Amino acid sequence: MRVNSRSAYTSNREWFSSVLRGMDVVLCHTSALELLGQFPGYVNENQIDVYATAREPYENINWYIVDGFEGLDIVDIGDLRCTSLNQTVNDMLRDYDVIDEQSLVQALAGFYNRNGGSFDGLQITPFNAERFDSIKDWAVEFYDYE
Repeated sequence: MRVNSRSAYTSNREWFSSVLRGMDVVLCHTSALELLGQFPGYVNENQIDVYATAREPYENINWYIVDGFEGLDIVDIGDLRCTSLNQTVNDMLRDYDVIDEQSLVQALAGFYNRNGGSFDGLQITPFNAERFDSIKDWAVEFYDYE
């Protein structure tokens, strides 16, 4: 079974609210970046990333199963929950081999530019420092069109 794609809705938030209604989930990875306004998403997107304590029968939801949500830094936005920006970035760095690299780099590029050319304020865990160092230059140069 599949949930509707993004193309049926006017915004990411409307899409997430509609298809996740009644599910006990926390948006994570690219979907969290979208809800936080750090990444615009893709045209005709049909994948949603969530943390959940149990898997449901939807094949186009990327289920990251956790024992509980207590250890997550969660932000409530209307009727939706997602991981905070710091939590999301660290989770994506940790899960780098299975995430959407484009969304992470674009979100980091936006953060860098909005923050006066700095990553100050991002709290990268020591475990993720090496991975962050390996991609931060890509993020710095992402919007450099010259």
